Amino acid sequence: MKKIVILLCLLIIGKAGLSADVEPPKVIENVPSEIVLTGNLVFDWLDISQVERDAVIDKYQKELFDENTVYKYKKKDFRAEYKDFLKDKDFKRHYMLVQNGVKETDTENLCGFYYKNNLLISYAIQYKNDLRTVYYYDAMGKLRYIDKFSENYPNFPYMSKQYRANGTLVSAIYFISHDMQYMYNDDKSFRGAWYKDKMYDRHAKQTLTRTNW
Repeated sequence: MKKIVILLCLLIIGKAGLSADVEPPKVIENVPSEIVLTGNLVFDWLDISQVERDAVIDKYQKELFDENTVYKYKKKDFRAEYKDFLKDKDFKRHYMLVQNGVKETDTENLCGFYYKNNLLISYAIQYKNDLRTVYYYDAMGKLRYIDKFSENYPNFPYMSKQYRANGTLVSAIYFISHDMQYMYNDDKSFRGAWYKDKMYDRHAKQTLTRTNW
């Protein structure tokens, strides 16, 4: 579950900032049969056939996991590339900023993850001079995960891949728009389709809800 909570921050990154919060799954609300997003994009996950859903899942899986996908970097190479970010040297300041609800500074976008008693357990930083990378730290400023965005970020559609600090792939996401994304596990299996604040599995059953889409 912790891995899922961490990944939810990525799903609601805007062009200028990060923010995340998660609550337990809720009962599925009535959803119109056709929800227009932008242009010709339509969310019809609940209405199309299983064959059609499987075709969509296969399509984005192939785009995310092409022949250039790296599933595991050599640990020493990965850590050498991100040596300046393995420890957040300013973690006390970042911790206090996030704990006090600050989501943006002049140089950074920030995001926090909390237990139900509002205890901050980890946070994420997206530096404005490198928006294509997001760094996730524990409460003591130790690097845990890295999100790497495709070159066209923040222009839709774009893709992202998340890696552990040892260089191992965690997940991949295809961003259709701000409203809609498709998420996959590191083994290429489909995790779910997000539409706004709700995630649906391959059979169109709601599995998760996020509170501040």
